Amino acid sequence: MSTALHRLAPLGAALILASTGLAACGGDSNDNNSSDGSSSGGITAACSLDSPPTSQAEAPANVDAGKASGKVGAILPDTTSSTRYTAYDQPLLKKYLSAAGIQPDIQNAGGSTSKQASIAQSMIGEGVKVLILDSIDIPSGVGVEKQATQAGVKTIDYDRVNLGGTAPYYVSFDNEEVGKLQAQTMVDCLDAQNVDKPKIIMMDGGTDVDNNAVLFAKGAHSVLDPLEADGKLEIVSESTVKGWKIENAAPTFTQALQAAGGQVDGVVAANDDIANAVIGSLKSTGLNGHVVVTGQDAGVNGLQNIITGQQSMTIFKNVDYEATAASALAISLINGTDPSSLGLTLSKFDDPEAPSRDLQALLLPAQVITQANVQDVIDAGALPADQVCKGIEDDCQKLGIS
Repeated sequence: MSTALHRLAPLGAALILASTGLAACGGDSNDNNSSDGSSSGGITAACSLDSPPTSQAEAPANVDAGKASGKVGAILPDTTSSTRYTAYDQPLLKKYLSAAGIQPDIQNAGGSTSKQASIAQSMIGEGVKVLILDSIDIPSGVGVEKQATQAGVKTIDYDRVNLGGTAPYYVSFDNEEVGKLQAQTMVDCLDAQNVDKPKIIMMDGGTDVDNNAVLFAKGAHSVLDPLEADGKLEIVSESTVKGWKIENAAPTFTQALQAAGGQVDGVVAANDDIANAVIGSLKSTGLNGHVVVTGQDAGVNGLQNIITGQQSMTIFKNVDYEATAASALAISLINGTDPSSLGLTLSKFDDPEAPSRDLQALLLPAQVITQANVQDVIDAGALPADQVCKGIEDDCQKLGIS
């Protein structure tokens, strides 16, 4: 690779999130589909859509921020809420910042707010020019940002926005849209099976600590609430997996399922780890593979659950886009150049905790993945086929995944 930053290619033309033409879901016959909204075992979780919902956001094209000098710090939150931080964000940020001639210092706070503050203090003391921050929670993130601002260090909110903070920039995926994509795909997968008035359980992520989780839920509700008002589905339960602690997901879902009388047709799970916990709980009642389950992150576990027909969809958020965009923005801040000159499209992001805050956001597109297009994740270089298909080679072969 050249010393210039990796060039981004758009994910494709932006389309509306409306339900579109569908193929039959999964390989099972739909002759015995549930028609009364109850989990009779007639529903199949495996889903393949000819035209799944697509993102309206656009990836920045032809990003080449050139060279810069100095240090850039990046603090990632943990290793538990998602596997992406160690598998993708850390090596990608290091790769792109180093390629531009910058000395990167990328550390993980390990879920400790005190460690996060200590890392920030150390980075600021060592003279970083820009701090890229993916905070553990909003209060701790705001504290780090204020400390950086007082020291004259420019901060970028990375992946999670800190409401009420002082960072002038925010780089992430369009998280409200991610929630819309999850909910709409679930609805489309159920519609393709002619399920009448399905019963839905919502398993939100850490809405108590992460504004992204709030946005996911908001986006999902924007799709589901009008349908519920029209009597086309029923949200029988909604729970939060507090703090994104996955060990709490299965007990939380089991309680919700029991409260729903053991009947569920679709689950909006905030990410693949929660989806996997839901699937594990469904196995105890024999409903696994017979409930449409969403997720996001497109990691190995989620993709394998999709390939084997346990999970219906996931959201592929190409972290390469996010790391490249954040790196390019950091370089433009160091060099004092206009980010828009690099093809980075920024827009005003409203902060309800600080209405006067001038926060500019770069929101990136995400992609719906079902059984029909798992290969897209592999082709994007996010995961190798042998890793995705390890232990499920026959299932991959049936779907033509290589």
